[in-house]
Amino acid sequence: MCELCDVTPPGQTSRRHFLAAAACTAASLAFVSPISAKETKPPPKPQNVLPPDAALDRLVKGNLRYVEGVSRRHDFKHEREALAGGQNPFAGILSCADSRIAPEYAFDTGRGDLFVCRVAGNFASDEMIASLEYASSVLGVPLFMVLGHDSCGAVDAAIKSLKDNTTLPGHLPSLVTAIAPAVKATEGKPGDHLANAIRQNVIDNVAKLKTATPILNAAVDQGKLRIVGAVYRLTDGKVELVADGKRPAT
Repeated sequence: MCELCDVTPPGQTSRRHFLAAAACTAASLAFVSPISAKETKPPPKPQNVLPPDAALDRLVKGNLRYVEGVSRRHDFKHEREALAGGQNPFAGILSCADSRIAPEYAFDTGRGDLFVCRVAGNFASDEMIASLEYASSVLGVPLFMVLGHDSCGAVDAAIKSLKDNTTLPGHLPSLVTAIAPAVKATEGKPGDHLANAIRQNVIDNVAKLKTATPILNAAVDQGKLRIVGAVYRLTDGKVELVADGKRPAT
């Protein structure tokens, strides 16, 4: 007991003794570790603390509302206030940069719900992988989705460049290089080459993320992270899963 608390004889209660004890308690609390306080701080959006399968179910249901035209009204003002001190999104989306694709709308989500990375052709570059590693290891995001879309201009350009053996201007060849494996893997296959390549590109990048060492593959193996792939339909906004990301049964 500190000196402040031991100023009143035993068996006596006084206002001075009460105030001294309160001061002692306050002094003790002042030495609580900042790290401990941070660890017990509730997440900005408690509803976003979900296991991987529940996170996917939430995306699917949000997309259904979007397709049916019954999206919820989001309180952006209060969401801004809640998120000023941090974030805990429930899903990460690796999406094409096409202006017609808006993941936050497509899944009827609010601010702080999705960690979105966008690049033409929705492929997992080193920078995209690093960003998603941050989402997984620091933010604890339980679900990633690689989201392609039909009539993708980046995939179409890659098909034409490879077919005609032409080099696109500027930095565009880097997109062709990234998408080329999916284009080549679907050459001569039944059906529309563009649609097949778009789907294959999603599947390839799901596999790339699942095997990305040392962070993402470990999270997948531990069951902390699920990585799925899907294609967005421009005509009706429907998101179709093409890679479920489930671990094989052992």
